[in-house]
Amino acid sequence: MTYVVAVRTLCEFTARRGDLDLRFTPAPTALEGIAGHATVAARRASGYESEIPLAGAYRGLTVRGRADSYDAALNRLEEVKTYRGDLDAMPANHRALHWAQALVYGHLLCQTRALTQLSVTLVYFDIGSQKETVLAQMHDAASLETFFVEQCERFLGWAAQEAAHREARNAALAALKFPHDTFRSGQRELAVAVYRAARDGQPLMAQAPTGIGKTLATIFPALKAFGEDRIERLFFLTAKTPGRALALDAIDTLRARAGAPLPLRTLELVARDKACEHPDKSCHGESCPLARGFYDRLDAARSAALTSAGRLDREAVRAAALAHDVCPYYLAQELARWSDVVVGDYNYYFDSSALLYAFARLNQWRVAVLVDEAHNLLERARKMYTAAIEQTAFRAARKTAPATLKKPLERLHREWNALNRAQTSAYAVHAEVPARLLSAAQNLIGAISDQLADAPLSIDDALLQVFFDAMHFVALAEQFGEHSIFDVTRDETSRGTRPQTSSTLCVRNVIPAPFLAPRYAAAHTTVMFSGTLSPQHFYRDTLGLPEATHWLDVEGPFRAQQLKVHVAAHVSTRWRDRERSLEPIVELIARQYAAQPGNYLGFLSSFEYLERVAALLRERHPALPIWTQAPRMDEAARDAFLARFRETRRGIGFAVLGGAFSEGVDLVGEQLIGAFIATLGLPQMNPVNEQMRRTMEAKFGNGYDYVYLYPGMQKVVQAAGRVIRTEDDTGVVHLIDDRYRRSEVRRLLPGWWQLP
Repeated sequence: MTYVVAVRTLCEFTARRGDLDLRFTPAPTALEGIAGHATVAARRASGYESEIPLAGAYRGLTVRGRADSYDAALNRLEEVKTYRGDLDAMPANHRALHWAQALVYGHLLCQTRALTQLSVTLVYFDIGSQKETVLAQMHDAASLETFFVEQCERFLGWAAQEAAHREARNAALAALKFPHDTFRSGQRELAVAVYRAARDGQPLMAQAPTGIGKTLATIFPALKAFGEDRIERLFFLTAKTPGRALALDAIDTLRARAGAPLPLRTLELVARDKACEHPDKSCHGESCPLARGFYDRLDAARSAALTSAGRLDREAVRAAALAHDVCPYYLAQELARWSDVVVGDYNYYFDSSALLYAFARLNQWRVAVLVDEAHNLLERARKMYTAAIEQTAFRAARKTAPATLKKPLERLHREWNALNRAQTSAYAVHAEVPARLLSAAQNLIGAISDQLADAPLSIDDALLQVFFDAMHFVALAEQFGEHSIFDVTRDETSRGTRPQTSSTLCVRNVIPAPFLAPRYAAAHTTVMFSGTLSPQHFYRDTLGLPEATHWLDVEGPFRAQQLKVHVAAHVSTRWRDRERSLEPIVELIARQYAAQPGNYLGFLSSFEYLERVAALLRERHPALPIWTQAPRMDEAARDAFLARFRETRRGIGFAVLGGAFSEGVDLVGEQLIGAFIATLGLPQMNPVNEQMRRTMEAKFGNGYDYVYLYPGMQKVVQAAGRVIRTEDDTGVVHLIDDRYRRSEVRRLLPGWWQLP
């Protein structure tokens, strides 16, 4: 047996016991942690070593990691932990885990440098007070080796099982055949490109049309790369729940084709609010029964889950968790360490605190990251790296805050109001976050952290939300650069007889590339695929993909004869022309329906515009069946909207372009025979978007296209793509706006369309 494990993973497997307890004070931000380690290092004498790579072996098990530091003059190994608040509030099982890591590093250092004894030290560094608490133990090399061997012995059985699983998995995947007799048009080309990316460790952008089976064409070749030991983990990331279901179903198809049971662990990760069994309780043993003794029962739950099911979807994980009285959400996070394929949302790898990214780095996995419908990643990543604080919520939270927080709250309030007074317009952009404001926010975070440690029940939900918002804001303010803007939006509200000025502070990400680039670097390969990734340079620039990224534009199976495209060049859907556009849009829809009755989708730029078109259509053509999308439809309402297309073959559904029905909707054959798109989908021209345009202009020299034209046309192409879903579908699309005659617009439409 040969098996490699990280020090932290080993210790978390062998040394964690007791309750799941998330009450200890909020952890410092990543930058605060780095700064804390740097501060500790700066206080040490010359010759102090940091980030020391270490490795050791025991009975076929290789344990590796990086020790925080070693002071040769004092013969002292230090494991540095940054924290906030009261150290005495740290649960004992957290401290035990820290000691286990330090002692394992101690053995590896003694072994590497032939030391006979060593001072093993935990250094707890308080981010708020900048004070160190030093806990030291003197050990001889023999005792450290004994401890190391004990941990390895506890892990060996699991390591042997994992090594056997890996060997069986790779053998089965090497022999795995494509589940269908033939590839669809374009599907083989995509599969070959994904395989080469996984084999060679190169990133790939692939634009491939709907209908060729992109999910299977990306997962299958990635799994084949497992069989050649090119990669060891696969993360399939999606923007929406249907994408997760498609990936899980594709793997089930491969299982069925394999004949013999396929030893492939596939895990579905779901959001905490969907997995939590006790949303009214807190995540610690004194409140939630599934947190009480969590780590004592984790071993059995983990083993049962991994041996009983290859498909660990939400239901399977929940069943395993409840059978062993542990939390399903945190069991799934533990299973992510041991699963071959993980299917989940973008945020699990690309967010600032992403679980899968942390695991990949910690364990140095060779990971293939497949990003489904990758055109969605730009807006999602912007939201991940944008943070706002609302003054109205802040003021409300101040009223119920404990007296101990009065000064830090007042300090931030004072700096905030000073910023408001200096602002003469409703919207203003600043070159940076003012230092005094940032310092006041940092001070408040530290004070609330201390308060949470001393008296957690004294912080109500309103102040807690302000605390979380402030932490996110400060974390991004500390990383502020040309990729983001800092803006202040004022709002005049009434307070009695006097108006009161409030504002929202926002660190707004425009270009997520600098935040995403480390994610690509940590992966063996990243594959971005979508039906709409044009123009290539727009997505490569904004998403930060490496220059060496390979580009593939798959020619689809569809023919120009399948889709009739009409351009209503006599209509303008610009804001100033909306009133005049209503009648020609309604009459165009009515004429098309009279000539060819069937199911159609009509896309408008807003709910207000949609309702006006629908109302006039009802008035002029009352016999024509129509139904409309409503704002904030829940899942049941969305299902009912789509059910109309499947249950009837006559009528028009109206939806907002870029909304829930613009993509990810499969209405094949006569379920949908046409679409009307009465907009270019351009984002609204407002102060925020104009500032984003200026930021893009400064960076890429093409601000209007990057902020308005490219995102708008991507929505148009996605919406039109609802009509032709298979090689047998036929239909019609009406593009309603005079700007569809422009060359810069037409070149962004699919090449297989035959434009008038």
